[in-house]
Amino acid sequence: MIDLILMQRVDKLGQMGERVKVRPGYARNYLLPTGKAIRASKSNLERFERQRAQLEADNIKRRGEAERVAERVAGLSVIIIRQAGESGSLYGSVVSRDIAVACTEGGLTVTREQVLLGEPIKAVGVSTVQVELHPEVQIPVLVNVARSREEAEKQARGESAAAAAQAESLEAELAAEMAATEEAAG
Repeated sequence: MIDLILMQRVDKLGQMGERVKVRPGYARNYLLPTGKAIRASKSNLERFERQRAQLEADNIKRRGEAERVAERVAGLSVIIIRQAGESGSLYGSVVSRDIAVACTEGGLTVTREQVLLGEPIKAVGVSTVQVELHPEVQIPVLVNVARSREEAEKQARGESAAAAAQAESLEAELAAEMAATEEAAG
């Protein structure tokens, strides 16, 4: 285990300034290269304590900016057009990079690392995805995955693609029954 000092809040690990022990791979591959932590040596502890007030002030400023952005883009909804089969399953999948690009086109500049997507979206429909603007500020973004703009608009109104397909199927059955009835009567 490696002893580190967190330079910012890290989910499921701790707050800025805390000393934590983590596995070497997590420290070496993620926390240290991204600047989220520094090694807990005597010189680094002294340096951190000297800079603590400035780091906390910077963190508060960035958090305030992130909260203002979150208020400005609250309720953001993006549409992603993809090819899909009749059952609604996508031929590819929608990943965090696709959502980041769609958010940027929608007016919110984010990177794919800021999109918190547990697993890729593999079906047509509306999903809610969290976007992390700051380690302490997350906003929900509605991701509407559809085959066409028309289908996306229907999904946004609450009409599912399956319901629309079922309605079309029922209309076709009724038309066939009516044609058969007219043919039998005529």
